Order: sequence, then C-alpha cells, then structure tokens
Amino acid sequence: MIEITNIHKSFGDNLVLDGIDATFEPGKVSLIIGGSGSGKSTLLKCIVGLHQPNEGKVFFDGQEFTRMDFEEKVPIRKEIGMLFQNSALFDSMTVEQNLIFTLDMFTEMSKSEKIDRANFCLERVNLAGKNKLFPSELSGGMKKRVGIARAIAMSPKYLFCDEPNSGLDPATSILIDELIQDLTEEYNSTTIVVTHDMNSVMGIGAYILFLFKGQKYWEGSNQDMLKSDNKELNEFVFASPLMKAARDTMKR
Repeated sequence: MIEITNIHKSFGDNLVLDGIDATFEPGKVSLIIGGSGSGKSTLLKCIVGLHQPNEGKVFFDGQEFTRMDFEEKVPIRKEIGMLFQNSALFDSMTVEQNLIFTLDMFTEMSKSEKIDRANFCLERVNLAGKNKLFPSELSGGMKKRVGIARAIAMSPKYLFCDEPNSGLDPATSILIDELIQDLTEEYNSTTIVVTHDMNSVMGIGAYILFLFKGQKYWEGSNQDMLKSDNKELNEFVFASPLMKAARDTMKR
C-alpha cells in the first residue's frame, strides 16, 4: 500500500501540487488522470522520489519514504518497478542487456541466473527470443513491453507507469493495459499509472485520482466516475462521444 498526505510541490513561484491526499492499494491498478499541466507526472515523481515534495509525506507500507536519506531508501527502491513514458531503453544495449542492467545494479545473481530471469520476463510479455535485438529494431509496442519486462525483473512490490499507452495504436494499448492488469494481480503489486487514455480508465481503473489545477478534485472507481456529477471531471472525461455514450448507457 502507498499513502500520500498533503503533498505540495512548487517550482519557483509555480505551485504544481496543492495538498494531495490518496491511498493506493495492492492488487489494484490505480490511475492518475487530469488535463495537461494538472500535476499528474509531478505527483508520480514525488511518490517515487524523483522529486522531493515541498510539504507532505509519502508512505510505502507504513514507512515514511519522504523522511529517509538515500541509503535508507535503497531497500524500497529495490521493490519498485518503473515504466517511463518513452520506455527509456538504452539504445546501445540489446533487449537482454537492458533487462540485465537492472539485475546488475540490485542483485547478486550469477550471470546465468540473470539470463534466466531476463528470459522469464521476456516470455511474460510475449517477447521470447527477442533477446539480441536492439531498441531500434523494435516497434513502439514492443519497446513498451520490453520496458515492462525490465520493470518486473525485480518482482516489484510497487509498479509505476507513466503514460504507458502514449504513441500506441488502440489495439496495442489494450494489450498493454491487459498486461499491466495481469502483472498487478500476479505480483499483488501496488500499481500506479499516469494516463490520459480513457480506454485505460474504463478498462483497468479500479481506483482513479482526478487532478485539476494541481488539486484533487475527485476519486473513485471507473464505475463511480460514470455516475459522478463533478463538473470538472465530467468535462474532462466525457469530452469524447465514446465516453458520453458509455455514461448514457449506464444511466438507462
């Protein structure tokens, strides 16, 4: 479980996050949604420790992450898997080398054990046999799956995904969503996904946190969202005809 309380973050005079509270439960996919500039990615970076909040606390299973020094954070960071928006693969490394890089940093595995783990993770994301390819030889969807394979290499207790469907076609986006859902259940991970993809919201949104101008304006499940009368949430979510149709169907 991850809990955040009263998170504030400013960059100079620009207040980006204004007192965010939320609880993210294990075994569920939690989504952070909101318009551009609402603070979604900044909040994610505050949770994982890439940004230090100006005020507020982040707890990983009751441990106050924000008060820890670098060395104290290492055990928790070993339990974190992160999928970045652009996959963040090393172009000069093969797929296999990209996965083993994480294992080199955080484990004492032998070389053969690392290769076995890399093979297992690639099989898990349906990329068996792609070990020796370089990122330049992969499609966008394959890069995302390699990124997910690397994120789960350490059997993460906490899984973070920043815009995992960015730049992907609808069919591939659904496959990525299903994979994230399956892995969350398999590892009982506390999974947090930043997204603007409404298909993801409706498909895997067990818990949704909606940010508006740096504040928490709404929280609930995707089914709760369809029945919400929150003005700002409705203007954001139901901007597309598809989402309007889904809401109208629910109300019948």
